[in-house]
Amino acid sequence: MSDNEQEKLYRRIRDNLLDSIDEELENEIEDVLDDRQVNRDGAPKLDRKLYFRELIRLQRELIELQEWVVETKAKIAVLFEGRDAAGKGGAIKRITQRLNPRVCRVVALPAPTEREQTQWYFQRYVPHLPAGGEIVLFDRSWYNRAGVERVMGFCTDDQYEEFFRTVPEFERMLVRSGIHLIKYWFSISDEEQRFRFQCRINDPLKQWKLSPMDLESRRRWEEYTVAKEYMFERTSIPEAPWWVVEGDEKKRARLNCMHHLLEQIPYKKVEREQVELPPRIRNDDYERQPIPEDSIVPKVY
Repeated sequence: MSDNEQEKLYRRIRDNLLDSIDEELENEIEDVLDDRQVNRDGAPKLDRKLYFRELIRLQRELIELQEWVVETKAKIAVLFEGRDAAGKGGAIKRITQRLNPRVCRVVALPAPTEREQTQWYFQRYVPHLPAGGEIVLFDRSWYNRAGVERVMGFCTDDQYEEFFRTVPEFERMLVRSGIHLIKYWFSISDEEQRFRFQCRINDPLKQWKLSPMDLESRRRWEEYTVAKEYMFERTSIPEAPWWVVEGDEKKRARLNCMHHLLEQIPYKKVEREQVELPPRIRNDDYERQPIPEDSIVPKVY
């Protein structure tokens, strides 16, 4: 390869990396639009350069974790719970952004069907638990019963109490089976949730995030607080304690969660052989066929 060709290759690689960074900037657009320079408690917001530098570093570490999971057939299940608009989805998005979706997948189950309502409560979650070599992130989990179902009256008192009798042993079984089980609660202040809900109301790109259930949860703030405190008391066990992520500042919450998650798993760097691109096989009798003009997507941009 000539020096000129080498230079062109480096330039294309650099452009590709910049495209990747642009993807991250697209994800951050809501933070760019929220131009507050300080947090509501008066503390300065996290410097954007520092945020992106740490985000990329942690995402590289997550890739090393992923390679270790595949190599050792480890099983990781991470539960994300918290109030609406607390930042669970944003954290999940940054964790999964650079990972292989065949290794790391997100589970966000809808409301149970009529049939599922007659099953053992945990039954519909069990098929989604990780097999060897998998990481599963639950965007809400079986703790729906301890939160929304309790507050909104979707379960009976007996079902509620049975949940608390069962869940500690259920989770101990998961841990004994070899699953690394990590539980996060994203905490957000009353004022910050009100602000984020108002942003969703005013943003046509995010109005879909605001459901009637979200509005009702806002009205019942104190009931959710009582339910959360009781849930912590009954279900924070040594084998699977609750970890609280302070979510009023999204960027710090994401980095703190990612950093903490990496600390919970005893992974090691998997050494890989240097990858070399093999030469392409070329056949003299091969001729590429032209693509029909009417099959090409119009170049509007």
